[in-house]
Amino acid sequence: MKRRIVILGGGFAGVYVARRLERRLKRRDDVEVVLVNRENYFVFQPLLPEVISGTIGLTDVVTPLRRLLKRTDVHVREIDGVDLEARTVTLAPGFHPTPQVIHYDHLVIALGTVTDFRGMRGLSEHAFPFKNLADALRLKNHVIRALEEAAIEGDDPELRKRLLTFVVAGGGFSGVEVAAELNDLVRGAVTSYRGIDPKEVKVVLVHSQDRILPEVSPALAAFAEKKLRARGVEIRLNARLEAATAQSAVLKGGEAIATATLVSTVPSFPHPLVEALPLEKAGGRLIVDPFLRAGGRPDVWALGDCARVPAPGGVFSPPTAQHATRQADVVADNILCALDGGAAGPLRFAGLGKMGSLGKRSAVAEILGLNISGFLAWFIWRTIYLMKLPGWGRRLKVAAAWTLDLLLPPELVQLRTDVTPAIAQEHFEPGEIVFHEGDSGDRLYILLRGQAEVLIGTRRVAELAAGAYFGEMALVTNAPRNATVRCITAMDVLALPKRDFGLLATHLPGVKQSVEKVIEERSRARSA
Repeated sequence: MKRRIVILGGGFAGVYVARRLERRLKRRDDVEVVLVNRENYFVFQPLLPEVISGTIGLTDVVTPLRRLLKRTDVHVREIDGVDLEARTVTLAPGFHPTPQVIHYDHLVIALGTVTDFRGMRGLSEHAFPFKNLADALRLKNHVIRALEEAAIEGDDPELRKRLLTFVVAGGGFSGVEVAAELNDLVRGAVTSYRGIDPKEVKVVLVHSQDRILPEVSPALAAFAEKKLRARGVEIRLNARLEAATAQSAVLKGGEAIATATLVSTVPSFPHPLVEALPLEKAGGRLIVDPFLRAGGRPDVWALGDCARVPAPGGVFSPPTAQHATRQADVVADNILCALDGGAAGPLRFAGLGKMGSLGKRSAVAEILGLNISGFLAWFIWRTIYLMKLPGWGRRLKVAAAWTLDLLLPPELVQLRTDVTPAIAQEHFEPGEIVFHEGDSGDRLYILLRGQAEVLIGTRRVAELAAGAYFGEMALVTNAPRNATVRCITAMDVLALPKRDFGLLATHLPGVKQSVEKVIEERSRARSA
């Protein structure tokens, strides 16, 4: 009977475990390898920020899993649960509404982290996370849309200012690289917009510590800060993001930065499935021994960002690709030792260094104890990551894209993948305007939490609490808004687009009657 190894996660950790197993197993048919991932591709995360600026193409950072893993069974499904006692993994249904149950002999947990905005007001509704390919595509589309709107916005200077202000929260490697590429994109793109003065563009990097890039030495962090500031990036240190709305990024202490684009690279938390597992954790990550066994179980292994992996010197492995790939080799080798009999080996990799791009042919790097910055660090950064890309075909594509980037401007194409309006949740902070008197009526709002006031001119005509809805008059009468609605206490609302409201009113007579009754009552109250 075949023994089965099930790997959960298709990032660096999971994919490299499968690749190592394939090399070690060769043509053996007594062991099968199964990898479960929600997408059918592997993302080369270190190059993902370059998708924003257009330095490389959208698909240049991804490789189909089936091309990488020739003898691994790939299941493109969500994971519903894991039963450690029964040794089963339950996957969400596919086209047929029946869950799939996979039995395993060894389980490898490599689920990485997820963006989690719990406890941070409005971030889940209004901040852009940056973890995967879809995030990069959404962000680039939004930035181009903001530039397009700003170029023709001549009536509202405050709106124009928000559209041309871009805020990135988090000053680690991810945040700095995103801010650098975003800055390169918008400052290079505005030359194509006659209606935008480059001086209007503002890119802000917000970081909660006293220096950016705490992962590297103070000297390299200072170089990075100086380089980014010279390129026009405003860096706000000792400033923590606390909340977000459609109009601003709110910092701890109450300061609000007016913006229509907020990217948050923090915080990251382990996958919810990891939280649900009855295994010992520290800081939300699975505790593993030096052999990468989790919870003291001989059949469960964990690695990558979701695991707390001890490294030589009494420290723990940082969540980087170089550490994940070395951990993958140890896990694969130790699983085969467990299957075939043999002594397991501990992780001995302490790291070769750290690198981060600053855009525009500049980077910082710590390699084997040496501090390198500027063009040389950028050249080393590109060379190393080019050689680490899986497959020569992918390397040639990226090398060609980098070469063309030296000669051609980036493509400012907005790929509209979400043109159909849909109901959405929005967050507002005290004093913010939901809509102004005279605005066009484009949606109905349902107040979930908090309070708002209705103003005609400067006169308050009503106060709204949770459960109320507003904005219905303009939708029913196809007229401009006849009042202003302003947030009193921090509030969350559901925004129902005009088209969806029309469908409900047409097919659910009770909805239409209820709205007409409220309109009548409010009209009487305002005329009194």
